[in-house]
Amino acid sequence: MLELEHGDLNDIIDRLGEDPAQDQLQLRRLKKRKLHLKDQITRLQARLIPDIIA
Repeated sequence: MLELEHGDLNDIIDRLGEDPAQDQLQLRRLKKRKLHLKDQITRLQARLIPDIIA
């Protein structure tokens, strides 16, 4: 679910970034949300995949 939202945000950001007249504040907020989602995904994956000590 989070990965789907992350991908959707990525598509939206790419499309909005092509338009120079786009609201830069909104674009920054979307990028911040995307980064937050990526961090959440990374944390959840780390909890699911235990560290293997070699």
